[in-house]
Formats: sequence, structure tokens, C-alpha cells
Amino acid sequence: MARTPTQPGTSAARAAQAKAAGGSTAKPASSVSPSKSSTAAGTKAPAAPVAPVKSAKKWQRIFGRINARAGRPSASYYWIIATTVALTCIGLMTVLSASAAESISEGADPYALFVRAAIFALVGMVVMMALSFVGAEGLRKIAWPAIILAVILLMAVVFTPLGRSAGGNTNWINLGGSLSFQPSEAAKLALALWMGAVMARKGRLVSDWRHTILPVVPVGIALVALILKGDDLGTAVIVMGILGAGLFFGGGSKRVLILAIVVGAAAALILAAVSGNRTARLAGWLGKCNDTDGLCDQAQNGLYALASGGWFGVGLGQSRQKWSWIPEAHNDFIFAIIGEEFGLLGTIVILGLYGVLAFAIFTVVMKRNDTFARVVCGSILFWVIGQAVANIAMVTGLLPVIGVPLPLISYGGSSLIMVLAAIGIVLSFARTDPTAAIKERTKSS
Repeated sequence: MARTPTQPGTSAARAAQAKAAGGSTAKPASSVSPSKSSTAAGTKAPAAPVAPVKSAKKWQRIFGRINARAGRPSASYYWIIATTVALTCIGLMTVLSASAAESISEGADPYALFVRAAIFALVGMVVMMALSFVGAEGLRKIAWPAIILAVILLMAVVFTPLGRSAGGNTNWINLGGSLSFQPSEAAKLALALWMGAVMARKGRLVSDWRHTILPVVPVGIALVALILKGDDLGTAVIVMGILGAGLFFGGGSKRVLILAIVVGAAAALILAAVSGNRTARLAGWLGKCNDTDGLCDQAQNGLYALASGGWFGVGLGQSRQKWSWIPEAHNDFIFAIIGEEFGLLGTIVILGLYGVLAFAIFTVVMKRNDTFARVVCGSILFWVIGQAVANIAMVTGLLPVIGVPLPLISYGGSSLIMVLAAIGIVLSFARTDPTAAIKERTKSS
């Protein structure tokens, strides 16, 4: 048989060349991998980095254990965190702009209020993340102690010398020096938790009007009465709204709910009518301002600030109305400063962030089947978003001035920390229920 001629570049040709060179069948140098050739020459190949891989696996194990105990975060979880952080950062920036002007006009440190607000925000964020890992059972356990403590603190404000008055309201507890605490803010969160625990325990009985009223309505009325004792009508209205939201999301009797709304609205009008200060503010809201009393200055100058902002604002830090024209510009009327410095576009961004936050919390409410989670998250939803709507409506002239802060944005340690704590509780419900996940895995197996 004729032998097939070798072709250049084939394995047969290379074997023939090696045989002609002396019979050696060693591989050419080009066929040896670089790592092996360098090792043969005495140089060691660089070791692969293993420390980052080990560190990543370690963190994965830690987060895996946390998720196994507290539940895996849902999409709403991340949306709530993102909007909360964004609103808080915007608030700090605007507080610095508004409070610096007031402090300079008073000869004080222009950064003092901003530093305090930043500390409050940091503490609130820590509390929020800590509560986000607390399960439903842990929250149930603190519901009764929380409502009892809230009642005690509110009584201490109005019946003991610990209470401190400011702006015509007595709703602070003096902690010494310039530090104070507002128990009515803590009462909002305590009421939401307690209503959830009580109504979840009642189960289907809550649809009966007697079980709807007792004991939720009397305790809610007691909290409102103590807050009104300190002449804080705005906060009392928000607490009444939280009470109504809890009854609604808990499946309470619709007749009791409608009756509570009617009675609450009538009581608010009566309380406004019997107070000279509130009557003057109502008259100013209706366009009957008396220029000598100055009660309309805050509302009018707030509208001037919004109007002068135009579409894109006058620029960060360039507000003119904050120079002692708007009282408490860094607090109740901070939305007017946002409108002046960032314009209509800036206010739309704020409204959009609150809208996303409301939708994310509402998604949590709808996805949870247990009454406790629905009542707590629904009450917090009304608290944060309802109070934001009331503040913005007050600044824009749609409602009379009732003195409620803008959640997450206005200056105030008690309000900021309590709202962040409430959002932390919603985040705990935004995680998947670990017990439900275990049951699902058991059924599938």
C-alpha cells in the first residue's frame, strides 16, 4: 500500500521531523502552557486571589441566615427604603438652607439645627433597620407595653411639671437643657401596634359593632383627649385618622367607622370654633385676614414663596422668604421653601416620592393576609401619607394652618425618629413570612 505523504503542519510531519532530529518525541516549546514552562524555568505562577471570594461567601452566609429567620425582602422592601432615604436627605438639605437663615438673623450658630437633625436622622435610620428584622410575634409582644407607656407619657405632659409649652401647645416633655421629646408622636405608633394586636386577637368577631368599639375606640378617644388637653388640634386630628384607618383595614363595622368619621369631624369643628386662635386662622383661610394680628403672615408668605419659585426655583439656598418672613420655615412650612428654591419641578418630585412610598406600603398591606399586619401597615400608611397631604394642603392654602410637620422632611427629632421607626415596622412586614415559606417547602417535598 502506498504511504500517504506527510503534509507540513500535520502531526505526521512533526513526528517525521522529530525522528530526523534524533528520534526525540518531545513536544515543541510552543505546545507547553506558559504556566508549566515558567514553572520549569524556576518561576512560580501567581496564586489566585482567594480572600475576596471567602469574604463574599461569608457575607452570603450571614445574609442567608438573616433572611431565613426574618424572611426574604420583597420588591416593596427596597422601594420603601429608597424613597425614605431620598425624602430624609432632601429634608436635611432643606433644613440646612432654612434654619441657617433663621439662626444667622438671631446671631446663633447657622449649623446647629442641621447637625441635630442629622443626628436624629442617623438614630432614626438605625432604629428603622433594627425594627425591620423584628418578626410579627416580637411586635405583638411590645404592643401592650407601648400603648401603656404612651398613655403615661401623655399624662405626664399635661398633669406634671415635666410638660413644656411652645407655640401655644403643651405637648413636649423636657429632658433637660435644650432636649425635649413629643410623646404624641410615639402615641401614633403605639396606637397602630396596639390596634393591630387587639383586632387580630378578636378575629372575625371584629365585624360586630360591639367588638369594633371595645376596647379600641375608648382607648383612641383617651389618647385624643390627652393630646387636646395640650391644645394640639393638628396632632389630635391625625390620631383620629389613624384610629379610623385601623378600624377600616381591620375589617371593623362600617357603621361604626362612618359614625366615627362624622363625630370626629364635628368635634374638630367645635374645637376650632371655641378657640379664638383657631377661629382667626379659619377666618384667614377663608380670606378674612386681619393684618394687625399677623395670624395670616405664615400662610400668605408661604404662598408668596411658592409663587416666586416658578418652574425651576431660585436655586438651593437662595430663598428670600426664609429670612424671617415665614415663621418656622424649617418646620411646618418647609414645603414652601422647597417650592421656592426648587420650583414646581421640585415639588412634583416630592409628591412623586410620597406617591411611590404610598404605593409600596399599600402593596405590603394587600399582600399580607393576617389582620395584625394589615392594621399596623394600614395605620402607618395613613399616618405618613395622610399627614404629608395635610401639610402640603396647609402650605398651598387648601386647608387652614393646623400645625403638623411634613413627615421625613420637617425639622423635629421626635417626629423623624418615630416615622422612621414606623417605616421600619412596615419593612419587617415587607419581608416574606419565614414560617409560610417553611410550610410551602414542606408541602412541596
